[in-house]
Amino acid sequence: MLAAMSGAEPTPTEIRRLPESRRLRVVWDDGHDVEYDYRLLRGYCPCASCQGHAAVAIRFHEPGDRVDPVSIQPVGNYGISIHWSDGHATGIYRFDFLREICPCPECAAARDGEEDG
Repeated sequence: MLAAMSGAEPTPTEIRRLPESRRLRVVWDDGHDVEYDYRLLRGYCPCASCQGHAAVAIRFHEPGDRVDPVSIQPVGNYGISIHWSDGHATGIYRFDFLREICPCPECAAARDGEEDG
């Protein structure tokens, strides 16, 4: 609740790999708890190689073969870096970006509402 009152973006309190379901679980300080499919994260890689240098809107790129995170490292206090099993490791997944692509029904409905209005 403090993050919402101060205008600060929510930040994760926990990030954990769930290899059995091929998902990344992120628990946020505002209580939001979501699981991101590895395919979704790799497909939305935010790096310039995947999105272009002047990307206005981020695009999903089908990752093709099965990809899994080899390692996940923090980047400052604002994101994570994922080294993928396909050798790709240049994307920085900012926390605000992870919330932007959140696959939960609540966030998906909010995005659909923004596009309609």
